[in-house]
Amino acid sequence: MRRIATLGRTLLVAVCITWLGAAGVGGQSAGQGETSKRFIGTWRLASIVGGTAAGAATRGAHPTGVIVYDATGHMAAQIMPDRVRPKYAGTVPTPDEARAAVLGYTAYFGTYTIDERAQTITHHREGNINPGGIVHGVRRYEFAPGDRVILTPIDNPQAPPTHLTWERIK
Repeated sequence: MRRIATLGRTLLVAVCITWLGAAGVGGQSAGQGETSKRFIGTWRLASIVGGTAAGAATRGAHPTGVIVYDATGHMAAQIMPDRVRPKYAGTVPTPDEARAAVLGYTAYFGTYTIDERAQTITHHREGNINPGGIVHGVRRYEFAPGDRVILTPIDNPQAPPTHLTWERIK
């Protein structure tokens, strides 16, 4: 499991470096307000509370993750389930192995914008592990004590709310 976690972090770093290198070519600014400045940095997933039973089952009780926001308006996020993810039997995964590796894993990157009046941040996904996933993910945000931010997706008002608490990595 450590090997997969290390692989996931390495993949995130590689994606971020590649993507940040292209930021000067047309990065979208998230704004220069105080709220924008509070988001800039790297955050570790502290908890996920609520949501659907199916979502909780695929994530497990203690998923791990990181989310990165930069000053040019770019972001990247990854959340890995805490369940055992077995090693592939060969160099190329079988369809069942590939499905098991992706099930419950969240990974995407793109730009972000902040609406301070509505207290929302929108993740404009340019790349996503889920090709049919939401392109513009809107989250209500709330800054909490201990240098934390709580993001609550509001894309599907019929679904029970999911509160993701992130703590800044210092």
